[in-house]
Amino acid sequence: MDTKQIPNLLSLSDFPVGFGGCRNDGTHFECCEYDILVIDGQSGESIHRIGNDLVRVHHHSLAELDGDVLHHLQDMNVIHDSQWTLRMLLSKIKEKKEQIAMSHARSCLVDAGVFANKARDSKDPFAGVWIKCAAYFLADAIFSLNLKRPSPTHMLEIMRNMKKDKINQKFSVIHQILGIERASTSLLSRMVKSTMGFSDMVENNGNSKIIQKKYEYLVENSLLSDCYFYFGYVNRNNVLKIRNKIHHNPEFIHVLKIGLDIESDLVVVDNQATMLIQTTNEILSDLKNQS
Repeated sequence: MDTKQIPNLLSLSDFPVGFGGCRNDGTHFECCEYDILVIDGQSGESIHRIGNDLVRVHHHSLAELDGDVLHHLQDMNVIHDSQWTLRMLLSKIKEKKEQIAMSHARSCLVDAGVFANKARDSKDPFAGVWIKCAAYFLADAIFSLNLKRPSPTHMLEIMRNMKKDKINQKFSVIHQILGIERASTSLLSRMVKSTMGFSDMVENNGNSKIIQKKYEYLVENSLLSDCYFYFGYVNRNNVLKIRNKIHHNPEFIHVLKIGLDIESDLVVVDNQATMLIQTTNEILSDLKNQS
């Protein structure tokens, strides 16, 4: 696809438009979508099909770009920007790349600790969900500390090639808590249905088409662990969108039990929470000593 045509094809040419994600940096699979940013004063994501390709458009307001978003904009290419709004923003991001990454990492570590503590409430039916959320926040933090942009389809592959230093070795904790070794074709066939269903319930924007496409590609290419990680990451992101009202929808626990492959033994969850809290505190302490 000629990305320069995307603004016209999707009627975005009145706004600054950028091209990011794994297709921009050349690490994509055949199944991966095109990630487009448009600063149009709106929020949320919309999914579009252009020919045989899927395009995810991230809608943002310039005034509402936070550290999380800024971290994901690193190395983005400009497609359309007549007023140089996006070019100036990306220039500032490049200048402060390490500062933005470190700030994002600390935020993720704090969130990991918060969700790990939530998981210790044995009366909370979503305890198993919170522990998975905490583990994914720890994964995001480790990637940020390596100045890498989180990319859920590729994170396991990237982690396998990272240097084995003190912080990166903490990924073994994530691997253990997520239960990645459980990935099998039969389990993934159940997880994909729940992940797509939860996406339709929360996002309702067509993202389930992307999930289906990635599932088919990853399983066909025997990337079962990567597929398992991807499903969990997508579900974590959707849990965050409804975190403040999730207890008003107890039926969500049924779809998340499968979609996140959550642990039902609360003793195990409590032990995992303790492990995560210890790990995040150790990393935060190391960062404090380095500053």
